Amino acid sequence: MKNDSVLTKKIVAGKYKGKSLKLPSKETTRSSKMIVVESFFNTIQFDVIDSVMVEVFSGSGSIGLEALSRGAKKIIFMERDRDAIKALRSNIAQTDPSACEVYEGDSFSTISQVKKRLETLGESAFIYVDPPFSIREGMEAIYDKTIALIASLPLSLTKLIIIEHMSTLELPETIGEYSRIKFKKFGKTSLTYYA
Repeated sequence: MKNDSVLTKKIVAGKYKGKSLKLPSKETTRSSKMIVVESFFNTIQFDVIDSVMVEVFSGSGSIGLEALSRGAKKIIFMERDRDAIKALRSNIAQTDPSACEVYEGDSFSTISQVKKRLETLGESAFIYVDPPFSIREGMEAIYDKTIALIASLPLSLTKLIIIEHMSTLELPETIGEYSRIKFKKFGKTSLTYYA
């Protein structure tokens, strides 16, 4: 494989099934593995239909766009990396841009705008949080900040919180008003669910 080739992944199911999504460089973002994506959507199954989803640290937007393809009505993406935003916007253009909103900037800052937006929509949302792994340079405090971000979310705005994280990291039983309800490990990556 040549280095200048564009990294892509496909939407697995739903009305945009088979569409190729561009992935930003591996240096800045890490795409969710297919097995993780399928496990997550098997867990929420039909609850995704007509739902709102917030994808925090969205990268290429593959989780949110998969949800859109499977019937979600509104996806809110949060991302700060320029290359990732470029890939994200290009991916959104292939689906339904009117159902997608992108909040550019540091997720720990833009979360307050997203909370206001959910209040305006009068909806509770699936919150999918996939922070950069803390082994990356400058990311040592990322999980502490992520836990604080989750603790700040009002119960009225959330249906379910899903954290994709390094399997070596053990997340607390409770975060703010949320309790851990499910944990699933896929090699080096795990999903922990809070409600």
